[in-house]
Amino acid sequence: MKPRSIYRCLAVGLLLGLPGPAGYVLGDVTLPRILGSGMVLQRDLPVPVWGWAGAGEKVVVSFAGQSRSVKAGEDGRWMLRLDPLKASVEAASMVVEGDNRITLDNILVGEVWICSGQSNMEWRLIQGMKGKEEVAAAKHPEIRLFDVPGHTTSPLPREKGAGNWKICNPRAAGGFSAVGYFFGRRLQKELGVPVGLVGSNWGGTRIEPWVTQAGFESVPELSGLAYQVKQYQTTTRVGGSSPSAIYNSMVHPLTPFAMRGGIWYQGESNGNEGISYYHKKHALVNGWRKAFQNKDLAFYWVQLANFQGENRKPVGGDGWAKLREAQTRALDIPGTGMAVITDIGAANDIHPRNKQDVGWRLAQWALHQTYGRKDLVPAGPLYKGQEIEGDSIRLSFDHVGKGLMVGRIDGLEPTSEVKDGKLEHFAIAGDDKEWFWAEAVIDGDNVVVRSADVPRPAAVRYGFTMNPARANLYNREGIPASPFRTDNWPRPSENLEWIAIADQTPPNSVPGSGTELVILNKLAVKVKVYWVPYGGGLRFYGELAPGGTRKQNTYSSATWVITDEKDKPLGYFRTTKKRGIAAIPRQ
Repeated sequence: MKPRSIYRCLAVGLLLGLPGPAGYVLGDVTLPRILGSGMVLQRDLPVPVWGWAGAGEKVVVSFAGQSRSVKAGEDGRWMLRLDPLKASVEAASMVVEGDNRITLDNILVGEVWICSGQSNMEWRLIQGMKGKEEVAAAKHPEIRLFDVPGHTTSPLPREKGAGNWKICNPRAAGGFSAVGYFFGRRLQKELGVPVGLVGSNWGGTRIEPWVTQAGFESVPELSGLAYQVKQYQTTTRVGGSSPSAIYNSMVHPLTPFAMRGGIWYQGESNGNEGISYYHKKHALVNGWRKAFQNKDLAFYWVQLANFQGENRKPVGGDGWAKLREAQTRALDIPGTGMAVITDIGAANDIHPRNKQDVGWRLAQWALHQTYGRKDLVPAGPLYKGQEIEGDSIRLSFDHVGKGLMVGRIDGLEPTSEVKDGKLEHFAIAGDDKEWFWAEAVIDGDNVVVRSADVPRPAAVRYGFTMNPARANLYNREGIPASPFRTDNWPRPSENLEWIAIADQTPPNSVPGSGTELVILNKLAVKVKVYWVPYGGGLRFYGELAPGGTRKQNTYSSATWVITDEKDKPLGYFRTTKKRGIAAIPRQ
């Protein structure tokens, strides 16, 4: 290598924070770990290939009869795109040449998906139902696995990450995401092309650490989180709950690797939320689509399973009911879908062991919507509308398929119809908002609901509770209906009591049950809203213009601080278990 190249690459290496001479030869072309031997490249889309080299160094990439060249920028970065490739099961090699030569072997072309979320996505194949048998049978050389190792964070997006591609065999598959594996196995079998699965997961995490800064900025309701992330510097201390911090370390190094889509299983750690999770789901999808440079990136998620003891009160609304409602509402994002699994959870286990049906139902969406299998019904019945007919309410649904039925699932056996069975877990109410358990019957493609206690009905709720253990509406394809409610009635509200800030520090927030907060700015000037996190301090939430209103699902014991535009405190208040309304100024 020429001396000039050595000095040039040393500068670039220092700029990027790369290891010194003991780690690699200065000036050599290097690649991200996601570009490696054994990988699967995405078919039918332009394929980005990128890396680092000396400033101005010419890089040539050759693959499948194509040859493209590019010069590295002054910062040492380079990127080019190969033309769309056709699916291929024949192992091929990619050659990357600069001042050095890199050869990547055993490359296939097919479909690539990222599998991400918290512990239910991270749950390993060996840990699920029939784990040993499934691992022993996991011999699929046309499926390749890339697992991002460890649990790491970063205040700013990282250029380089860790991980390696592995051929799907028992040794590699046993520690991989069970949901991801079953999803990919079905795709590979039905599409007949290679499948690449990229796992990036962290148990117990909220959605915010997985969202990009651009994702937060794309949703006005999340301006406070966008502002917080925008303030990060290289020295900012972040952890597993810090917004964008996991994305920056565990997803950004994968971008912009060409992928068809992503599957997502997360929400338990945001389980007290409602509409705010809907906004965050939009931010997640928007941000990832931008980061992977694919506006059509498919995105399919898992609705939370049934969990904990059954609530026998017909009003429901407890626990994860509103979180599931937010997940369902987020289906208004184009190119998305949701696997409903409220029939395969366990009251005493937040980690359902049946991951086979979860992966199968996610694949059902992908096969129908992404791969054009219109003969497949993508999901179970989704509530569409209601008509009041005297003392009854008639419900209509999307995704009825071959018809509705009372169903039951037992372990890994296919869903079976319960002959002469009765629909359960339907509740009905009139305008007085008093809820009663109801009689529900299937009438063609509709369900008709009534109760002798409600002669003039107004709304219906189905499975709208933490554990809808008795919910049993399915389509004949064997996929369960999603829980829903036809009303949008809020819980009773109360005006929240304000406390003046003198020399005292507002109390910490303490995690508790969920509630809804409404903040009204009746002043003629803009105000700032801060949240006191558990552990103390202030976290900027957002600004409220004169006459502005903000709604937020929050803890029932959270503390909120209001200041004027110049950060002069106006006071603080605490939320309660009821729906709270805070009017500014104090009343």
